[in-house]
Amino acid sequence: MSGLRAQSACIALMLAVTAPLLAGCDEPKTATAAVQAPEPDVSVVTVKQQARAMVRELPGRIAPTRVSEVRPRVSGIVVNRMFHQGSEVKVGDPLYQIDPRPFEVELQSTEAELARAKAVLEQNSLQARRIATLTNQRATSEAENEKAIANLKQAEADVQGREADVARAKLNLDYATIRAPIDGTIGAAVISEGALVVQNDSASLATIQQLDPIYADFQQSVTELNQLRRAFESGDLDRIAPDAMKVRLVLDDGSIYQVAGKLLFSDAKVDAHTGQVTLRGEFPNPHRILLPGMYVRVLIEQGIDTDAIAVPQQAIQRNGGGGSEVFVVKDDNHVAVQPVRTGSLQGGHWFVTEGLKAGDKVVVEGFQKFAAGDKVKPLAWREVDAAAVQSDSPQTAHAGR
Repeated sequence: MSGLRAQSACIALMLAVTAPLLAGCDEPKTATAAVQAPEPDVSVVTVKQQARAMVRELPGRIAPTRVSEVRPRVSGIVVNRMFHQGSEVKVGDPLYQIDPRPFEVELQSTEAELARAKAVLEQNSLQARRIATLTNQRATSEAENEKAIANLKQAEADVQGREADVARAKLNLDYATIRAPIDGTIGAAVISEGALVVQNDSASLATIQQLDPIYADFQQSVTELNQLRRAFESGDLDRIAPDAMKVRLVLDDGSIYQVAGKLLFSDAKVDAHTGQVTLRGEFPNPHRILLPGMYVRVLIEQGIDTDAIAVPQQAIQRNGGGGSEVFVVKDDNHVAVQPVRTGSLQGGHWFVTEGLKAGDKVVVEGFQKFAAGDKVKPLAWREVDAAAVQSDSPQTAHAGR
């Protein structure tokens, strides 16, 4: 036992002596590894001032260009419906047929009365000429001549009255065929064959809506409009000519409607309940993608900021106090935190109103690789490549929706 204890003590002594030597061998390797650690790559954008359109996103609803409610102009029994529900109709296309026979009989009666009135007119015309001849020969009195002239004029007036009756009967017969008053898409048929319709009834037989072009009605607060006006007056924003002002639509699935529209007008009054002003844009709608009542978001260019500073959306970080900040790469490639004030988010870019100047290098990607104060290797961020990666990624596409 004493021999084993002596052997153990000897081994412990040898380990104690060699441990510092082994540690000394490791220290140079660790130091060398620390010196050779590469600087992390980060993607940066160099801030520059450029003219950008100030785009405002506003909620809106789609409305038809024209709406016509089809109503009967004569009373009668409907004998035929001549349109397909939901189809396109043109001005003058027949929609319903009211039983025309009563109107045909009425037309025949008025034409007969007109023929009778014309016969009486011809008789009175001949009589008036005879009386006039006899009066010139002093064979009859002047009173008889005046009576003949009065009868002639009365017959002429009667003919005119009968002609008006005939025209009215023809009009009623024409009204027996109910026609489309405008071009557009016709909706559901409210009545069917055999129904009795009444002239000037308040209930419509069908509704026609013109959908190409189509309107988008949207609202903006009067406060924002006043701010916009002050920005124009101070020169912070340049005006856009009304004929060059672009209006675009964002559909409910987040996609952009392909065709740009034009701003028609801005209402001259403020809604007393909401404090908002109504605006209206007009859009081509050849494929009927836009339907009345559809909710959309309207993107409207309302001004040009000639020296705007904007950075990609992902460059803006939020600090613990809820403020906005960015990471800026200094000239010595060290990263510093820079507080900023942001304006609106447009097209994936934040407008920065305070905190950045032209030439600043702002970090866009690689935040997980460094902390504030670290030295990094800045690489130019290519927005086109980033957009292509996002479009190819199923997760990004899902998030966009």
